[in-house]
Amino acid sequence: MPDGRSHGGRTAQTTRLAPSPTGALHLGNVRTFLVNWAMARRAGWRVVLRIEDLDGPRVKAGAAERTVETLRWLGMDWDEGPLVQSADLEPYREAMRVLARAGRVYPSEVTRGEIEASASAPQEGVGESVFPAALRPEVIPREFNERMRHEGTKARRHEGSEKRDEEGGTNWRMVVEAGAVEFVDGFRGPQALEPAKSVGDFVVWTKRGVPAYQLAVVVDDHRQGVTKVVRGDDLLDSAARQLLVYRALGYGPEPSYTHLPLVRGADGRRLAKRHGDTRVEHYRALGVRPERVVGLAAWWSGVGGPNARPTEVSAAEFAAGFGLDTMGRSDVVYRPEDDAWLRAR
Repeated sequence: MPDGRSHGGRTAQTTRLAPSPTGALHLGNVRTFLVNWAMARRAGWRVVLRIEDLDGPRVKAGAAERTVETLRWLGMDWDEGPLVQSADLEPYREAMRVLARAGRVYPSEVTRGEIEASASAPQEGVGESVFPAALRPEVIPREFNERMRHEGTKARRHEGSEKRDEEGGTNWRMVVEAGAVEFVDGFRGPQALEPAKSVGDFVVWTKRGVPAYQLAVVVDDHRQGVTKVVRGDDLLDSAARQLLVYRALGYGPEPSYTHLPLVRGADGRRLAKRHGDTRVEHYRALGVRPERVVGLAAWWSGVGGPNARPTEVSAAEFAAGFGLDTMGRSDVVYRPEDDAWLRAR
């Protein structure tokens, strides 16, 4: 497996475009991907395309293929991939065996809702309950067994329901000790986050027999040589959890993180279906040119300066004109005027 750290006889940085095929790409997704891609092409980083398809219940048939086609239509390219997470689960199992031998994970009975949520990237507005250390089993097993049920595990109880998921597997949680995880974000600066207070012991393996998001991305970033992670700042808190997993597995070097402002609707919430049809596929079907979609993303990202107006640009032109230093510090609001500009002939 190429590690991405040596390329053409010199040390190379590597980033990844990592869409999840749970639906079509919307304008907010595309803006983040374009910024990530532009940073990579300006700086000479390798780009890996990874399809994060482990969120089984939410994966849509054909979405991965449509996503790849949409990225190409917009003018983006990559140096490796698409790599598909579900193609081989053994690297994740091996990581779990390493964590188990170190006493860093344990089986835990949780509800169906928690199982489904754990395989996904955390969603803004969906609160995560803090899982305290007091609910850990008295004895932590030192062997990973996907179907293990540990008698010492205390089942969590939720108000109004004590129903347990009866699937054959078992959820496993990461032991999270008190203390801050410190790192310097490429856009937001120094960070000191405390996962023990925000989420507690989080799920790293699910009853469905697949790794949870926080484990899967760490294993993949390490084995694919990713050194630069660029994504929306709704995942800022995940960086602390992922660094804990990196350190528990003994992986290095750790990647650097850059968390970008989001695109929001007029109601202040992250762009989604409730704000109308903002899918790139929708605009493409209307006959909108890719340069117009890229141009809106470029304007949102400060390309052309603070007094610029939207104009059609290619992905290559976006990359040539983009810089983090000119990108606005605040979230972007998607307005009816933006939709009208995209549709204009």
